[in-house]
Amino acid sequence: MIDNLKQIITSALSATAILLPAAPAGAEPVSASGSQGVTLTIYNQNFGVVKDLREVELKQGINQLRFEDVAARIDPTTVSFRSLTAPDAVAVREQNYQYDLINPETILSKSVGKPVKFKQFLPGGQVEELAGVLLNAPQASIADASGNVSVQHQGLVLKTGEGLVLNPAGQVELAELPAGLVSRPSLLWSLDCQKAGTHKTEIAYQTGGLNWRCDYVVVSSGDDSEADITSWVTLENSCGASFKNSSVKLLAGDVHRVQPQPVPQARFGICTAGAAEEQFTEKAFAEYHLYTLKGKTDVNDKETKQLTLFSAGGVPTRKLFIFEPVGPPYWGGWIPPQQNKQKVQVKLEIENNKANHMGMPMPAGKVRVYKRGEDGSLEFIGEDMIDHTPKDEKVRVYVGDAFDLVGERKQLSIQRVSDHVQRGSFEIDLRNHKDTEVTVTAVEHAWGDWKILQSSQPYTKKDAKTFEFAVKVPANGETKVTYEIETKS
Repeated sequence: MIDNLKQIITSALSATAILLPAAPAGAEPVSASGSQGVTLTIYNQNFGVVKDLREVELKQGINQLRFEDVAARIDPTTVSFRSLTAPDAVAVREQNYQYDLINPETILSKSVGKPVKFKQFLPGGQVEELAGVLLNAPQASIADASGNVSVQHQGLVLKTGEGLVLNPAGQVELAELPAGLVSRPSLLWSLDCQKAGTHKTEIAYQTGGLNWRCDYVVVSSGDDSEADITSWVTLENSCGASFKNSSVKLLAGDVHRVQPQPVPQARFGICTAGAAEEQFTEKAFAEYHLYTLKGKTDVNDKETKQLTLFSAGGVPTRKLFIFEPVGPPYWGGWIPPQQNKQKVQVKLEIENNKANHMGMPMPAGKVRVYKRGEDGSLEFIGEDMIDHTPKDEKVRVYVGDAFDLVGERKQLSIQRVSDHVQRGSFEIDLRNHKDTEVTVTAVEHAWGDWKILQSSQPYTKKDAKTFEFAVKVPANGETKVTYEIETKS
């Protein structure tokens, strides 16, 4: 729909060029070249906080100060301005966010009722002028008051001394630039200064369109006993502003935010790695974790940038085979499908501690796992998402399903002992078509007040609803586990 609107407006103005006089000087601008330093705190929830230090020359009394280098996706309700030189001597009397940008559509729209000239260049070098008052301008709008979306379009209407001219073609000349238009989204302050001179100031605001994510590359050894792990941070900037030589901080965690009401916004067009030096330092901050980039970098608009968070070699890993069949709820209070044949999952377990050359809190992100073949080349073997993981916690990465392992669970019997007591027996059949013995963890679930009456192999109760069997399955063989469970509802 938006593309259609742009095509309509462009079509209406295709034969029209506009000549304007130079815009008059407005409030004193704050130049981007005057920046004394930008700090970006980027959250992994598609927003960030911009803090910009500027030196501003203020006179005593009221100053009109314009700040043009602002993100197009700014939240104007979050803007703050303060003088670091004399905080008590500078007060903000008024603050405005201006986003009515200079372009042909807005210029013509704001010139309705004003005199205009159309210059038509004819063959042979002749020029004809058509002067009059502009009665309306091309426009496109979406009418949704009743829930229906529609596009409305109208052309140029010019009133001359001889009558009305519809859709006149040619180059349009206007006597002046309509008031209120700006070349880029701008913040405008009215400042009451009691101490004239050079002030070091801080401008801070929140903006959408800043985001970061974490990706992990895991290269597993031949026997899956250890791995090399590299963590990449990917910065994405689509906020409508570039930030040069910026200090960058990344906040990992789930920050609660009240969903903001929509605000007017200016429209802008929107591997495998080896060991690398850590580029970020990490520390706890509030109930989150803050990662600070060592040094500074440019974060340009419409740019994706990758930086190394950490790199660790020779990290011990455990390869796990998990058989966890899931069936529909049953009257007995547990989950006993009549027969459940399912894949055996393959997972890699990593303990995030200093003894394993790690120990930095790991932000949520995607983990891609590779393995080096006999010819030395890397092959991709699976990927998974992990949540925010503190230090000294274990991470399990679901790589895929085992080709040569088969698991099957059967319900052998079910008995209602009373209105609230049921008993059932089950068989888990694990078959191994590999040439080596493996250990498969069979995970079972139960609900209510339950107990295992008997089982062919030892089990471990993990929590109130889960118990597991660690089953050794011989090479090219099978192992069966049977158990009887009683549940009280």
